[in-house]
Amino acid sequence: MRFANKTMIVTGAAQGIGRMVAECAAAEGAEVLIVDRSDARDDVVASIRDAGGKAHAISENLETWEGCEKAIAKGVELFGHIDILVNNVGGTIWAKPFEFYEPAQIDAEISRSLFPTIYCCRAVLEPMLKAGKGVIVNVSSIATRGLNRVPYAAAKGGVNAITASLAWELGERGIRVVATAPGGTEAPPRIVPRNPNAATEQPEDWYQTIVDQTVQSSFMKRYGTLKEQAAPILFLASDEASYLTGVTLPVGGGDLG
Repeated sequence: MRFANKTMIVTGAAQGIGRMVAECAAAEGAEVLIVDRSDARDDVVASIRDAGGKAHAISENLETWEGCEKAIAKGVELFGHIDILVNNVGGTIWAKPFEFYEPAQIDAEISRSLFPTIYCCRAVLEPMLKAGKGVIVNVSSIATRGLNRVPYAAAKGGVNAITASLAWELGERGIRVVATAPGGTEAPPRIVPRNPNAATEQPEDWYQTIVDQTVQSSFMKRYGTLKEQAAPILFLASDEASYLTGVTLPVGGGDLG
């Protein structure tokens, strides 16, 4: 029960790593607010409540400042304060050599995988600074060094920079800022595809390049599981990691990104 009497916001928690984090945190006592545009967020709330946990959900577009501001405000409305924020929104939309990216696609990748983190970090500062405590866990990626997704790599490199710089600013003010950098992760088929037009917009072997490189770069030569990705996030969010801040922990089976 590491999170007994703790409040937590998890973004992008309707599926995948975010859902696993929300469910495991709730099982350890956290009261959780799930922020996700997918209707599947309500299924996660039902699952947590059926298991005896406490959960709520809200739909906001976290690629905008207004959406992030509303999500954090909802957390304050529900909880009175926010102990932990897990910034999990992001993900590669296209997979292709950089020369084939259109400018609008570059913008979309940055909007998806950088803005939700930097905006939510900014929005949560007021309640956390008022309380004089808090933990922000950003979900980055080992794909800051990877093939066929340069804009995504740039966005996640930005997440790493936010983590280090913001932690330095807040270190003496009671707020920790940390991150994990997941590698390839086995998960059920996505409820909402990151790119529903992938089959027509890019050759299949462009995405296969990512899969092959991910496996070869891992010392363990395999993808991780959802639980293997959620566990480090929850450790960093917990009081067990009270002397850790400003770090990005690679979780890629030995691949450091």
